Amino acid sequence: MPRAVGLTDELLQGWAPIIETIELLPSSKGRFEVTVDGELVFSKAALKRHAEPGEVATLVRERFGPEVER
Repeated sequence: MPRAVGLTDELLQGWAPIIETIELLPSSKGRFEVTVDGELVFSKAALKRHAEPGEVATLVRERFGPEVER
């Protein structure tokens, strides 16, 4: 769960004004998935590895553009 909390902080630092909801859903078997607007953008199960630092933020940046000024 610490990685998920760190990722949440990273996303909120960059895109808080446009993020409506972030959900952290505990699951079994170490599953870690990130969806944006219903589209899966990162899956630990599919890639068989954890996200690298900044990797999910890069995927979000590709979808929403650069970080938003607060």
